[in-house]
Amino acid sequence: MQSTQHLIPTARQLAFQDWEFGLFLHFGLRTFYEGYHDFDERKMEPSTFLPSQLDCEQWIRTAKEAGMNYAVLTAKHHDGFSNWPTRYSTFSVAGSPWKEGKGDVVREFVDACRKYDMKPGLYYSPFDGSANFYNQDAKAYDDYFVNQITELLSAYGEIDILWFDGCGSEEHEYDWKRIIGEIRRLQPGILIFNMGDPDFRWVGNEDGIAPIPCWNVADSTEFSILTEKLEQLEGQLWLPAECDVQLRANWFYSDNDEHLIKSKDELMGLYELSIGRGANLLLNIGPDREGRLPAKDIARLLEFGAEIRSQFGSPIATLEACVRENDTWIYEPQESHLLDCIILQEDLSNGEHIRHFKITIISHKSKRPVTLYEGQNIGHKAIIRIPAVQVSGVHIEITQRDGEVSLRNLSFHHTAKKGG
Repeated sequence: MQSTQHLIPTARQLAFQDWEFGLFLHFGLRTFYEGYHDFDERKMEPSTFLPSQLDCEQWIRTAKEAGMNYAVLTAKHHDGFSNWPTRYSTFSVAGSPWKEGKGDVVREFVDACRKYDMKPGLYYSPFDGSANFYNQDAKAYDDYFVNQITELLSAYGEIDILWFDGCGSEEHEYDWKRIIGEIRRLQPGILIFNMGDPDFRWVGNEDGIAPIPCWNVADSTEFSILTEKLEQLEGQLWLPAECDVQLRANWFYSDNDEHLIKSKDELMGLYELSIGRGANLLLNIGPDREGRLPAKDIARLLEFGAEIRSQFGSPIATLEACVRENDTWIYEPQESHLLDCIILQEDLSNGEHIRHFKITIISHKSKRPVTLYEGQNIGHKAIIRIPAVQVSGVHIEITQRDGEVSLRNLSFHHTAKKGG
């Protein structure tokens, strides 16, 4: 890995990395067609869109209670159905019987986010299966693209994230210079996901798993689940990764996958394989045909949030209990104790400089140093699991760096059940 000390994140990118945990919401006309899949040839009619008890506040209130900090709604998926009354297509909520064609899911979603202090994000599929001119007139489609994005970024106040999904766009060329220019003009502070002029990137799978190492600097992005081809960037950029994954087996609601809701244990594993590897985690739930999060999904999400707080919310000690000697942080508790987890955060405000580190404990009986773990990047956050061990001290040593390093946070935990 070459030196990247000249690459530093923007304040907005640092803020995004601090959000860590978000709710993905796949909801739209597809919700009302059981088993509908991407690029399905079945014709859908706006007349079937009727979420009679739509409750965006329930979505966001639940996310907040689970410890999430942002939410991303499918304003428009690949099928082209617009969850707002766009002036540029009849394939939208305005063509449905819901609220006599006067409803606006995007409006209700954004308003709910504001009420509960959640950062609102909008998913917009550049590919649009309802636009018959998509592959016939690139200029006309760019006009359509810009017009719809302008609606979304002009009518709802500040939007924190614009989430572009490259699925379906594999061979299409967009006028990104024009599109991005309008986006940045309308919302200078917005964070763009993965395409055009990205501020953060897709991790490259839909499993919720970040690799080791997961650096914050990249020179290309993986932009579609349908191809392994990489989208080359103009050199290296600071692009933190985000992991997206479903709570069930499908992105949109289905009657047939409730039994596949992920267990608390699997979700905790994904938390550590995403947030615990320096990435963000965007967990998807599909609201049902009434427009509400299903009860069992809510229960599991709240159980997940409670387990995160239980395991990591009350550390035994933090950075303040450590002494720094050169590139080593030394922790010496007054009394030895059990330890099975250490959480580290590098201060990324001046870039990412830690290339390798190791964790050494001072054993309880012999008071001897024993190295238990060696790692590469720490990045925004590294959750390090070790078998439970009685320690008299811990040394965190940076063994390779490419610039001045600083830890932003460090905490020590015993997460196993008491009496276990």
